[in-house]
Amino acid sequence: MDILSIVVYFALGMLLCLVGYKMFDVITPFDLQKELDDHNLGAGFAIAGMFIGIAIIIGGVILP
Repeated sequence: MDILSIVVYFALGMLLCLVGYKMFDVITPFDLQKELDDHNLGAGFAIAGMFIGIAIIIGGVILP
């Protein structure tokens, strides 16, 4: 793989993670940013799990 494809896949992965976070924020009945600012560990674990799940899906789609 050349460096350009690595950079493109990285940017695509980060963009899709951001979109997934925004969708997760809309779906949940509470404000995620407020909960994170209040140091809510449950909200942090939920977001971490969401990012891991999205990363696994993106990795499965991008990598052959």
